[in-house]
Amino acid sequence: MTTHFLELLAREASAVEFEGPIVEARAQGADPATIEELEQAKIQALKVRALLRRRARREAELSALYDTAGDLAALRDLDAVLEAIVHRARQLLATDIAYMTLHDPEQGDTYMRVTDGSISAKFRALRLAMGAGLGGLVAQTATPYATADYFADARFRHKGHIDEAVKEEGLVAILGVPLRLGQRVIGVLMAANRSARPFHQEEVSLLASLAAHAAVAIDNARLLQETRNALEELSQAHRTARAHGEAVERAALAHDRMTSLVLRGGGIEDVAAVVTEVLGGSLAVLDDLGRPITGDVGELDAGVFEAAQASRALGRTVRRGDQLIASVDVGGEPLCTLVLRSDDADERILERAALVCALLLLFRRSVAEAEGRVRGELLEDLISRPDSPGLADRARRLGVDLRAPHVVVVARHGGQRERAAFWASSHATVRHGLAAGRGDEVVLLLPGVDAGGLAQRVAAELSASLHSPATAGASPARLPEAAPGGPPGGRDVAEAYQEARRCAEALLALGRAGDGASPAELGFVGLLVGDGRDVRGFVGRVVGAVIDYDARRGTALTDTLSAYFGTGGSPSRTAEAMHIHVNTVTQRLDRIGKLLGDGWLEPERALEIQLALRLHRLGHTSSPQTVGPGPI
Repeated sequence: MTTHFLELLAREASAVEFEGPIVEARAQGADPATIEELEQAKIQALKVRALLRRRARREAELSALYDTAGDLAALRDLDAVLEAIVHRARQLLATDIAYMTLHDPEQGDTYMRVTDGSISAKFRALRLAMGAGLGGLVAQTATPYATADYFADARFRHKGHIDEAVKEEGLVAILGVPLRLGQRVIGVLMAANRSARPFHQEEVSLLASLAAHAAVAIDNARLLQETRNALEELSQAHRTARAHGEAVERAALAHDRMTSLVLRGGGIEDVAAVVTEVLGGSLAVLDDLGRPITGDVGELDAGVFEAAQASRALGRTVRRGDQLIASVDVGGEPLCTLVLRSDDADERILERAALVCALLLLFRRSVAEAEGRVRGELLEDLISRPDSPGLADRARRLGVDLRAPHVVVVARHGGQRERAAFWASSHATVRHGLAAGRGDEVVLLLPGVDAGGLAQRVAAELSASLHSPATAGASPARLPEAAPGGPPGGRDVAEAYQEARRCAEALLALGRAGDGASPAELGFVGLLVGDGRDVRGFVGRVVGAVIDYDARRGTALTDTLSAYFGTGGSPSRTAEAMHIHVNTVTQRLDRIGKLLGDGWLEPERALEIQLALRLHRLGHTSSPQTVGPGPI
């Protein structure tokens, strides 16, 4: 029977026709359950019908706004654009008339600019004082107003000549929205009916959007006039251009000095010295994280970093008070920012200095990346080829003493592989350790004995660098004393790497993204993810019957059991969480009870089942190559 409702929806039937299947069923003597089912289907079908109608109306509104925006982009005739906006307002709101009034700054009132659908000459010639009539009230308060019955509405001042013109036009229901440029109201866009009707909030919003387009068109016309005025001042512009040329030449000479410094082996400090010598003031150079590389301009607030972002977007210097900010990015990521405190300085010189500093930083980064690749290759060999000869010698050349206690840290991140790898390489170099990038994780071998503390520090600092959570697991590498030139116990590094990965995966499964820990900080879960723990056997003993049943039958008993415990043992909330009927939940729980046996809801047994379910989910987040006892 529900197919009848689909047919009604398909042919866009009226709302009353949706009663037909119910009337027909009653006539055929259908039972109450069938009637109730049809009632529910009818309600849902009417909701779908209303949704489709709203979407169709919204599509028409968006299309009109898109067309209006296109008119503005191809603006040639202001009158034609404003007429199109008023006409679209009348069409979309299905009103009898639409019109626009503009503010007259000389007389201090508003006058009729464009009308569509008007039949009264008196109405088209109408002028409204501020606060008089509905249009005057909108212009005065900069707030939309609507009235379902104009003459019965006492919220605004009724003027005789205004009421006469409205009466001659035959208007009853009126909606008006302000045309605003910034905080200034330049006019009012209105739509009206010759019969009583309410105006809904959606219609108010639509008319306001059209009013915004009209304000843009008017402002564009003003800008065109200002452009003509600018052309008339060409002689003054010529003198300005000549002065600009002199400034460019001065900037080029400064750039040559900075380039010569770099070729002679100078650094960022030398470039900063040239800038302050030429421009005066004080200069600070900041790195990609906003940390000072050289110089000091005092405490930098959030406005400086907003200005730096604007400078990168615009590709030029941005002034903020007595500060000039020039920032350079590479691939959308900030590289360096120059902050000059000076009353009057040549922005081009600062921009060229920013480019030179960026090139120096890129060169440093390239050198660091080359060293990072060497360190990464050594760590890969320690993990994958621990018996390779000469590992200890290679480590010593990099300043890494593999005979000292070390910790393997595996940090999982959601992306930004290059940034994460660069951070890990820099961090490892400073700490006299090793680092390598592996997909969506970075691996570090750092000197130390506090695995948990190192994991927390790596998680916090990498998260701050990426501006997104990074989760770190750690495990002591247990490196023994190595003879010179002999293997440094790389097999232990490989085992520590696997355990650190399992720690990171356990943190993610436990909902602790952005945290860091070693097995010692994970409690019972840490014992299970450590080496030699039979996680598979534990899960199999506790909930294996349910998991196997799902595997054989393609059912969702395991997910239902997890949702049941997650909602505090409520079948109804479980049904809501899984978007199924509560009877289905009851049937599944009965099947689970038969598979698990009597007493599965006893507190101790329930705790054990919940732990097994959590470990089962943990197993599904891991790959067979990385979880010690194998995938759960």
